[in-house]
Amino acid sequence: MNKQEILNYMRESTYKPLTSEELVSELQIEDITSFLEKLREMERNGDVIVTRKNKYGIPERMGLLVGYLQAHQKGYAFLIPERKPERYEGGDVYISAANTNGAMHNDRVIVRLLGKLSGSQKPEGEVIRILKRSNTTVVGTLERSRNFGFVIPDDSRMYYDIFIPSEEMGGAQTGDKVVVKITTWPESRRSPEGKIIEILGAKGEKGVDVLSIVRKYELPEEFPADVLQEAEKVAKIPEGELSNRRDLRDIRMVTIDGEDAKDLDDAVSISRLQNGNYHLGVHIADVGYYVKHGTKLDQEAFERGTSVYLVDRVIPMLPPELSNGICSLNAGEIRLAMSVLMEVDHQGNVKEYEITPSVINIDRRLTYSTVNKILLNNDEELKKEYANFLDDFYLMQELCGILKKKRLKRGSIDFEFPESKVKLDEEGKPVEIVKVERGIAERIIEEFMILANETVAEHMYWLEIPFVYRVHEEPEPDDMEALNNFLHTFGYHIRATDDGVHPASFREIIEKVKGQPEEKVINTVMLRSMKHARYSNQALGHFGLASTYYSHFTSPIRRYPDLVIHRIIRETLKKGSLGPKRIEQLQQFTAEASEQSSIREKVAEEAERESLDLKKVEYMERHLGEIFEGIISSVTSFGFFVELENTVEGLVHVSTLTDDFYHFDEKNLALYGEHTGKIFKIGKPVKVQVAKVNTEQRQIDFELIEFQQ
Repeated sequence: MNKQEILNYMRESTYKPLTSEELVSELQIEDITSFLEKLREMERNGDVIVTRKNKYGIPERMGLLVGYLQAHQKGYAFLIPERKPERYEGGDVYISAANTNGAMHNDRVIVRLLGKLSGSQKPEGEVIRILKRSNTTVVGTLERSRNFGFVIPDDSRMYYDIFIPSEEMGGAQTGDKVVVKITTWPESRRSPEGKIIEILGAKGEKGVDVLSIVRKYELPEEFPADVLQEAEKVAKIPEGELSNRRDLRDIRMVTIDGEDAKDLDDAVSISRLQNGNYHLGVHIADVGYYVKHGTKLDQEAFERGTSVYLVDRVIPMLPPELSNGICSLNAGEIRLAMSVLMEVDHQGNVKEYEITPSVINIDRRLTYSTVNKILLNNDEELKKEYANFLDDFYLMQELCGILKKKRLKRGSIDFEFPESKVKLDEEGKPVEIVKVERGIAERIIEEFMILANETVAEHMYWLEIPFVYRVHEEPEPDDMEALNNFLHTFGYHIRATDDGVHPASFREIIEKVKGQPEEKVINTVMLRSMKHARYSNQALGHFGLASTYYSHFTSPIRRYPDLVIHRIIRETLKKGSLGPKRIEQLQQFTAEASEQSSIREKVAEEAERESLDLKKVEYMERHLGEIFEGIISSVTSFGFFVELENTVEGLVHVSTLTDDFYHFDEKNLALYGEHTGKIFKIGKPVKVQVAKVNTEQRQIDFELIEFQQ
């Protein structure tokens, strides 16, 4: 029996914990040695629990939860459960500092439920076992004395400072940014111990800030030599391969990307059919052809999971020979692709489609700004330069509008948060923060990629082939209750039925708050109330897109799940059907790939966000004392946050409001002046002065200069 079959057996309602001997007998196991080893492996992984009487059961039926610990800088934490018991109505589990029992941020743990948190419906628990330590190394700043030192972690969620004996300091000095390997884990009333294994440089030295983020998240900068050698060997199209593919080189197609994009993995083509429908082609670099399963390249890509786009560098999933070379859809060069050819009607329905390995030749490499200038600004010079492509652009714009209208009608949720980009000088110092505008060109590519992702996912679902889906599950009931309590402050409400909540209910609120002072804060809170999208080998649907079947098919150069499903699609197309043994192998592999890719995606997101926030704070540090205009973005009991035009956010602490005593109205999210009658509410314009900047904590403090009631 494989792991999943054992778990399914134990999850049956009639199952009661059995000893290993009883399980062998009950399940009529022949290979007892392998079975017992599998049980021990499942115990180490937290899939099963062994009771004091040596009986095996699954955690969720024994009042236990397995998951990852999300720690807070004050010492307490929350467990994010991987799997919840039946009839479990709680969300994340609160763990007090006393009950973390030496577990640290991001550790995978087993938690015993203790009941409800006092005065709350939130469940409380206690860590009883640490399954996997997440932080074997920590990045921080050394504070040293004569005989010992302490490293203060950069991540404030790492509650403990790390004790460093004098002989383990490696020559580091006070103020140095260092990497510490933990040698002794924390225990009750005792800090963890470690030794310094790398000195990154003095705090403030060029490049040390972003390098600290790279080390903190253990991002692999260099590729191993054997991976690079393998990439060099495969980075060419073998003779004879072109004849095995659909030849689409005579079809006019373009890539449309950002100005500085180097790894171009998607191209589009479009034409109008005789019946008036659209013939849309989405052509994706066939990375899976070069990165075979089980090779060194594949193992490295699996470990990385995704490319990481930091503020000053890219850490790619694949070596540049592939990502910027043979796999990149460069104009004028023959490339191997996986193409989805779709006939789309005027209601946005896919009437016919074909998924096929292809050979393509891109006619032009276009940028978003170029296409936007043509379609939005009617730029005459660019229209002359791209005269042969104008009909295509107009068709793309037309079809984009149809697809978006259909998607929004079914309830798809479009949050429009302002994005920004930090421009750096040669020294890596921030010189400008610019808003990133999304025009029609960005929306065209987005809609076409969504359609291809849905088409591929549904096709593979009905073939019943193991696959990697992109899933976004419905929000938890308790999160919806908390969200509605917040929305009632502004007079809004998310409708729900006995079947749950429909994404269209979120869409309605987004439309209602558009252009209102509270738009950003409501959109932010709604987004936080939703689950995080992830990868799974089960087609659980995509709530945010209101899509039943969804996958990530369109970016195999930078995302491992896309690479995996390309290989599965090609294998299925080649063989027609897969045998039971191969199905079982794929089922296990897609589960592993989904979990690993979800973990690596989260790491990448945190690192990218932190590098951007770091440079934003550094930028504001260079503007200490200067005055900016902004909007109150949120209000708390300790003050209010102000967002500037450049998307930077800082706090005006209530203690700096010296003209009156201010009281927080939680119901209306406002600060009221006791004597002046001033009311600080979300959306109010203000002028503020940059008073204090803390790059370590990523915090900016403002002082109020001007406010009009």
